[in-house]
Amino acid sequence: MSGAKNANLGWGQRYIWLRYHELPPHARHDTHIILNLEIPPGLTIQNCRAILNQLVRRHETLRTTYHVDPDGDPYRVVLPPTPCPLTVMSTEKDGTPMPAEVVDQLGRAEFDIAADLPIRTAISTTAGEPRRIVLVLNHLAVDMWTVRELKRELRLNCAALVARRPAAIAPVRHRPSDLIRYEATLDPGPALAYWEKEIESMRTDAFADRRRPDEPPETRRATLVSPALLAASRRIAARHRVWPSQVHLAAYTALMATYTGGPSFDHLTFTGNRETGPYATVLTCMFSPLLMRVDVTDDPSFAELLARVADRFEQARAHSYVPYDKVVELLAKKGTRLASEFNFIKQTSRESRARRSRVTWQAPSEDHGADTYVRIDEWKDAVVIALSAASSVMAADTIERFLRAMETAILTYDATPDGLRTSDIAALAGFPPAPPPSQQTEPTTGVRS
Repeated sequence: MSGAKNANLGWGQRYIWLRYHELPPHARHDTHIILNLEIPPGLTIQNCRAILNQLVRRHETLRTTYHVDPDGDPYRVVLPPTPCPLTVMSTEKDGTPMPAEVVDQLGRAEFDIAADLPIRTAISTTAGEPRRIVLVLNHLAVDMWTVRELKRELRLNCAALVARRPAAIAPVRHRPSDLIRYEATLDPGPALAYWEKEIESMRTDAFADRRRPDEPPETRRATLVSPALLAASRRIAARHRVWPSQVHLAAYTALMATYTGGPSFDHLTFTGNRETGPYATVLTCMFSPLLMRVDVTDDPSFAELLARVADRFEQARAHSYVPYDKVVELLAKKGTRLASEFNFIKQTSRESRARRSRVTWQAPSEDHGADTYVRIDEWKDAVVIALSAASSVMAADTIERFLRAMETAILTYDATPDGLRTSDIAALAGFPPAPPPSQQTEPTTGVRS
């Protein structure tokens, strides 16, 4: 297939591009987003195939491939309309792989971003009737706002086809190519100046007092599912007029600053960049990392810490719309390691059905060069906190202490909002002391991209 070359990636794609190439091939499924939707009765497999093909035809981002030119710079190629990759699977024991196995394989298989469409789909059938549709999307093509729009459009098209009427879907006003041309006219200088000033104040290595050179290089991951955290974090957010994500971010900040022994804990979190601008409704990946630095040296109360987190988040968000590769250059210039991230995702269609909190462990994976990654998912009936940590900066028992302390701190503040301070949160965690200097090592400078 031939396509039209566009010499740039969007600013919101630069971070994912760098992260994708940082990860080894077997771990690149971390950049995939998976949707699982119910298909209304009355549709055939042919109907579903037509709806998916229309989705790819309408949206440029779903038929874009990504390449590297001879100078090592990335560029996009927009392909002409082409059929959407579709796998049909059966829920019946007919000798074919079961849907769970097929979906797991589709979700874990690496995208060849220079050849594959950034979308894979599968339909599960029972007695030949389609029941559910699964989409596997490459994060280079979509962000969570785009995912919600794709879900909405799929549901509208399905309902319209069942009712035998046209779907009431607005025409596509702008495409990623339009956004990229617009970004080429913007001056990132003022926002980059903010980043540069913040980077100058950062510690060279936040985990310097915790880094252990002799640990086997692997990444450990544990997940806490907590039904109680869902209502508690929302009550606190309503009381203080902040977002629930910032409640979790405040607890995370207190614990990480305590664990690393710093006046703050410098890390990346994320924002959507869709609040303003003429291309806010473009379906593509538009989110940007932002740098969070919150001072806790004066042992603030949780209420004060929450206010600081909300204020610093807004300051950072105002300067987040930049090409992330330029931020990487600033970090490299100072020799600063920024290898920890905090991410919050709202997925109200998912359900845990858990009655009480529990911690589960995943098998350790190869060390990817990151220090820590915390992802908090707000599901329909629970909050799910996943912590991945390099063995060089956090032991397995410390990972579980961290997760339990995150939950306990928020539940404690919800029940008794007076008096909880950063030092109290530290006591809840009971982290072991840092190793003596002789057991520490100077890290390799780098960033989590």
